Amino acid sequence: MKTTKTKTATKTATKTANKAAAKKSFLVAALAGALALGAAAPAPALAGTGGASGDARISTAFSLPGAKVYPEGIAADPRTRTVYVGSYADGTVYRARPGRAEAEVFLPSGTDGRRTANGLRVDALGRLWVTDSTAGVAVYDTATGTRLAHFEVAAGASARFVNDLTITPDGTAYLTDSIRGVIYRVTPRQLAAGSGVLTEAYDLAPALRPRPAGTFSLNGITSDRAGRYLLTVDMTAGDLYRVDLRTGAVRRVALTGGDLKDADGLDLAPDGTLRVAHNVTNTLTRWQLCADGTRAGLTRTITDPSLQIPTTLAHVPGRTLVVRSQFDKGGPMNPGTGTPTTFTVASVRGL
Repeated sequence: MKTTKTKTATKTATKTANKAAAKKSFLVAALAGALALGAAAPAPALAGTGGASGDARISTAFSLPGAKVYPEGIAADPRTRTVYVGSYADGTVYRARPGRAEAEVFLPSGTDGRRTANGLRVDALGRLWVTDSTAGVAVYDTATGTRLAHFEVAAGASARFVNDLTITPDGTAYLTDSIRGVIYRVTPRQLAAGSGVLTEAYDLAPALRPRPAGTFSLNGITSDRAGRYLLTVDMTAGDLYRVDLRTGAVRRVALTGGDLKDADGLDLAPDGTLRVAHNVTNTLTRWQLCADGTRAGLTRTITDPSLQIPTTLAHVPGRTLVVRSQFDKGGPMNPGTGTPTTFTVASVRGL
């Protein structure tokens, strides 16, 4: 016969497990809903000539080992030219060394309890930041794989989906929450402390357009090299928002020539060129920002099925590396259908 103490412990463990399962189901449903909503939208008009991809050249940069990787995030280390890719399916982080045709496992699934890897960034000191959509972010030494710090959303917070991140010149990291519509912040001082609760720096929810229940809002995020502002995208409405890092003011960027529906990853170059991955439409776009980042005009569009649901991208000298997620092949978009091919990262020239 079980004692009262044993029954209480069993009931508590069961309740915790059910709560975790429910949260995971909600997050997968939210992602699937957001992507399915975008799938019904028409692809942006093509810019340029020469077929679906114009004069762009799309090839494979490297492959990822594993049958069900479903990659989501990517980060390039300019010091070593090493590229890191994260698995949305199980949290594995892969490392692709220069000149290698296949990446290798850098951080195995389950490292530090992580079961998903979304946004990735390498900071100026060579530390790798990895977000876990259900919890927060961890920071690793790229030489040893040692975890240096970790930060989590406050206990008891409403449903969350910590998605992408950017790091400003002063070393501060900013992270989007696709469900709550907020931007979190981790300062260098907090990083030095090694752990803590993610600070809510900006609440964009009041500025966002209404969206259907179960869909995402904020997704990709980037920042200018002078550290003046952040740019983040509302993937459902197709809007781009500018957050002034001095005043905290939030404004919608004026877009001409198109919109940012289904936009996932963002990459901002020092010259004001903004590159964007639109997932379900298999599209990449290029925009030119004005000097203060308040306006942007569409200058290039590439739509090609070989992009295989591109979730994010990283521009490196001479080309853009694009994650081919294959989320629609038995992944988050259609968990029970489809068989993915080998998972790869694309190399795109001409974007």
